[in-house]
Parts: sequence; structure tokens; C-alpha cells
Amino acid sequence: MRFKEYEKLAAKTAIYPDRGKNLIYPVLGLSGESGEVAEKVKKLIRDKNYSIDTEFIDSIKKELGDVLWYVAAICFELGISMEDVAKTNIEKLASRKSRNKIHGDGDDR
Repeated sequence: MRFKEYEKLAAKTAIYPDRGKNLIYPVLGLSGESGEVAEKVKKLIRDKNYSIDTEFIDSIKKELGDVLWYVAAICFELGISMEDVAKTNIEKLASRKSRNKIHGDGDDR
């Protein structure tokens, strides 16, 4: 599936207050869903000695889908495409790699 198609299909399920002028709602949702991803990994370490099985993979796939949904909603709120976000990210990472700046801190390295 392409980003553009995902964005179109995800928008059909995007029902939240003031959609189109409410950046806060999807940003908070992204935070919550990414926390759920982290929580599942924490429990994997605690309860399963970091033994990744198909149950874990299915579970984390669902949570990552929720993360993706909120990324799409944030993009909608800002009037940008997920494709543009992905392209910009790859360009940023390629630039860092070419300048030997992959490691370190900060957005503008």
C-alpha cells in the first residue's frame, strides 16, 4: 500500500473534534500509541525474557498501525503528505550519513 492510499483510507475513520483544525488531538494520540508500543516491548523483556514470538509480532504490528494512523492524522492537520515526510526523512538521514553525522544528538547535525 502506498502512503497516499493509506492517507485516504485512514481519513475515512478519522473522527475527532474539530478535525482539520485540531493538531493537539492526533499529537496526543501519537504519544499514547507510541507509549503502548514501548509498553509492549517492556513487557516482552519483563515477562518473556525478550523472546519475540508471533503473538508479540502480531500485537506490535497492530500498535504500529495505530502509530501510523496518528502520523497520517497529523499530516492531514498540517497539510503535508506522509510521502513528503518520508522523503524528507530519508534526505536528512542520507545527508547525515554523507557527513558522518549519524551518531550524536540534535535535529540539525
